[in-house]
Amino acid sequence: MADANPTQEKSFLRRLAMATQLALTRIAHGSAPFITTFALIHLTAPVIANLGGTSLASQVMLLGREYYQTPWGEKYLVLAPLVIHPLSALLKRVLAPRPARRLTSILSITGYTTAVAVALHFFAHRVAPSDPSPPIFSVGPSELDYEYVKYALHEWPVRSFLGYIGLTAVVAWHAAEGMAIIWNTWLRPSLGALPQSRKQRTVGALAGVLPVATGLYFMWKEPLMVFSSHAARFKAAFTQSIFFQF
Repeated sequence: MADANPTQEKSFLRRLAMATQLALTRIAHGSAPFITTFALIHLTAPVIANLGGTSLASQVMLLGREYYQTPWGEKYLVLAPLVIHPLSALLKRVLAPRPARRLTSILSITGYTTAVAVALHFFAHRVAPSDPSPPIFSVGPSELDYEYVKYALHEWPVRSFLGYIGLTAVVAWHAAEGMAIIWNTWLRPSLGALPQSRKQRTVGALAGVLPVATGLYFMWKEPLMVFSSHAARFKAAFTQSIFFQF
């Protein structure tokens, strides 16, 4: 009887780990559509710049803010999923058997790269501009349009293009891989296997970056339309980020 307790305890812990992993899988998969919706809305603005430049991109961005930058929407439809999704995936990996913990899959590599890139992007475009102290003086929502992005493209063209395009690429690639996993986990039994190979998903994801890249190019070709005082505040906000300090 003395030997039964450790065995039962190990069995209980295995069942608990499996149940926790299943719950974390559902949380990670359930939060993904919110992030995808936000990304599609957010990226519509630079894509539209192909047709109407910075002005039209800013107008589309203002429409998108009705979804993702309201007091309720930003907290629960954007920020919460952006935090919950990587944390649940990380906890799931910690609880997984040792061989499954290696960061060797495209999904894992793009996922954690995306988490870091999104954090840097959010800081440079949302947190830093809201600093009320001089010389930033809290760049308000009415001032924080795609002229802010265009300023970065003019001031730091190489790193800005690499940063924006790189972020879009890893987000698209991660989304493509994640969609395949979610499909095969929840929809395959009723709808069949996803009719795409990994190569097709990769090519499709990277091809989706092209209209964003060309939209950024068209904005970069335009002259800056900000006062010198605004430009100084923009520069102060961007240089709070380590990405723009060297």
